[in-house]
Amino acid sequence: MKLILTADVDKLGVAGDIVEVKNGYGRNFLLPRGLAIVATRGAQKQVEGIKRAQEARAVRDLEHAKELKEELAKLEGVEVPVRTSEKGKIFGSVKSEAIADAVKKAGGPTLDKRSIIVPKNLVKQTGSYTVDVKLHSDVEASVNFKVVSA
Repeated sequence: MKLILTADVDKLGVAGDIVEVKNGYGRNFLLPRGLAIVATRGAQKQVEGIKRAQEARAVRDLEHAKELKEELAKLEGVEVPVRTSEKGKIFGSVKSEAIADAVKKAGGPTLDKRSIIVPKNLVKQTGSYTVDVKLHSDVEASVNFKVVSA
């Protein structure tokens, strides 16, 4: 079965790749989960759109990743507003998407929310925290941010 991947799949390929898989794997796993679409002529146009979107949010190369790391190191004033109780305990959790938005608002680079690594149970109340950002396979940066009451 010939399929076009719409998302990265371990040990198979990245979004936009055209792959040949066994019928059962494609029909029972990849297609129902939305990880792939059947390869047709019209789907080829979708592949181009997927690749364009992927290139827009991807870090271009190692040098670009190092530049982004320097920008993140210089960045100050990153504040993530959340709902809190009177004692400062937050309701819910701080998501990587909120951190990426706060970095952009503070004048930093645009980060992909999937590249921000937020350890489970890290943020429980207002205060200052640090998370890691995987910019490239060889480059990892850290972002300092402050959780404030909204």
